Amino acid sequence: MSDASSAPNAAPEQVPVTVLTGYLGAGKTTLLNRILSENHGRRYAVVINEFGELGVDNDLVVDTDEEVFEMNNGCICCTVRGDLIRIVGGLMKRPQKFDGIIIETTGLANPAPVAQTFFVDEGVRSRTRLDAIVTVVDAKHLPQRLADSHEAADQIAFADVIVLNKTDLVTAEELAEVERRIRAINRFAEIHRTQRAGLPIADVLDRGAFDLDRVLQRAPDFLTDDTHEHNDDVASVSFEAGRPIDPEKFNLWIGALLAEKGQDLLRTKGILHFKGEDRRFAFQAVHMIADGDHIGPWKQGEKRTSRIVFIGRNLNRPLLRRGFEACQVD
Repeated sequence: MSDASSAPNAAPEQVPVTVLTGYLGAGKTTLLNRILSENHGRRYAVVINEFGELGVDNDLVVDTDEEVFEMNNGCICCTVRGDLIRIVGGLMKRPQKFDGIIIETTGLANPAPVAQTFFVDEGVRSRTRLDAIVTVVDAKHLPQRLADSHEAADQIAFADVIVLNKTDLVTAEELAEVERRIRAINRFAEIHRTQRAGLPIADVLDRGAFDLDRVLQRAPDFLTDDTHEHNDDVASVSFEAGRPIDPEKFNLWIGALLAEKGQDLLRTKGILHFKGEDRRFAFQAVHMIADGDHIGPWKQGEKRTSRIVFIGRNLNRPLLRRGFEACQVD
């Protein structure tokens, strides 16, 4: 008797899909890098969505053997769902199979329309299964995010797993209050407390945690509602500099900028070519909290340009451009 899986009409094995979401700067890319750096022996396809015309997230992902697809022509939950369907459909047609697909959304994405994709498109639904929505939460800034951004609450509400990150930046009392507010929005999701998104990947992958029935109880129109709006006051501006960056000038400029405008700067990130340095420098900030480090050499033949992205409110594009360009060497 032949095995059912080898029968000509047998349904193809469904590939698990993990949607990785969370507000700007919560630590999604840190968690993604942790997953890709683990010695798990599995092969993942990674889809990264950015909010803005100039992408840097692809460079922030560690060099791996995984295939990374970048979409930065719009928010994945709005204008680029067709791109997502095409990418996933193309992956399913490849002879070499993937153990899973990880989709990292922009920090402004509502995960509901992303999850819809895996139910409303027949080709995607037949070959993939939504395994879990994993939401990374910034323990320090969550109260502020819940006050000014409905996306932050949406990301928590639809989560199957919540990675409560940056717990080292808050007191025990503050952390307890953050968890209380999360539970007020979503009482079902698993919560993992982390620093720098440090947790076993088994806590976020292959969970089999997405429950359509539970989602439909909360949002009966989940499979039919195509409406989604962002906060209109959040925008993105991006700049590129051709000459090397003087690190001293950059540190002075970005330090003063974050100190003065940090409340309006939800997320700042960049890949910089410092003068006299053969390694790329990755700079990241959430409001006034900044971090940076070298992330490896420039690739052979790669054009060494510096790129920076600001996402926030009341962004003065000409002023930001002049400040960044003034950091170049003379």
